[in-house]
Amino acid sequence: MKRSLALGLLCVVALSSLTILIAQDWRSGIPWEEPKIVTPGEKPGDPPSDAIVLFSGTNMDAWNEAKWDVADGAMTVKPGSGGIHTKQKFGSVQLHIEFATPAEVDPNQVCQGRGNSGVFFGPYEVQILDSYENKTYFDGQCASIYKQRPPLVNACRKPGEWQTYDIVFNRPELKIEDGKVVEVIRPGYLTVFQNGVLVQNHHEIEGTTFWHQGPVYEPHEPMLPIQLQDHGNLTKFRNIWVREIPDDTKAKPAPSREPYFQ
Repeated sequence: MKRSLALGLLCVVALSSLTILIAQDWRSGIPWEEPKIVTPGEKPGDPPSDAIVLFSGTNMDAWNEAKWDVADGAMTVKPGSGGIHTKQKFGSVQLHIEFATPAEVDPNQVCQGRGNSGVFFGPYEVQILDSYENKTYFDGQCASIYKQRPPLVNACRKPGEWQTYDIVFNRPELKIEDGKVVEVIRPGYLTVFQNGVLVQNHHEIEGTTFWHQGPVYEPHEPMLPIQLQDHGNLTKFRNIWVREIPDDTKAKPAPSREPYFQ
């Protein structure tokens, strides 16, 4: 009798648990599209299958004004030749880029004079600088959103060592009338990982990253080239690729039905 009662209670508990599990399988009613399949690179830093390769180490065919030197799988700024920008224009992107500031440090070059360059998404700059034991103003050091936001931490390697940026740029949406920005419909955002360390956490861009004045949004096209800066230093770059991503990360389809349990 006791054994039968125990088995009965066990069945009741099992059925109750199953009912709870089934009841917890809540569905939103939103008709999401199936995520497409992207094959990752063979090793960290390699471009995935949907990436647009901007520099693989052999030529600068993806760039305009390509006067920089290419050797040993890297391209090096040619001081005085000017910056370079991509032939293709981009909106919101994920960018991977590797860089190395000069291994030889000139003792006369300090602050902003060491390994200076920058990655520009249109008029918005993520600073490149030798910030290893090299003090400067914090919103101008390596991995800063120039003159707007210092990095969360200083994750720089020693001069001459290769470093990585993995950057997510969400472009702004601007309402432009008569050549002027009359409304910032959606600001831009930047997320930056330097050498695998989070240094900018979805920070809101305040406008053009000027060096001589405060930030303000200026009129520009929705799609713009990516630019690398010539600031007079022999900074090197390699393994550059980009993925185009949706502009509005909060957008989602309208529900096709009320939420339900399945």
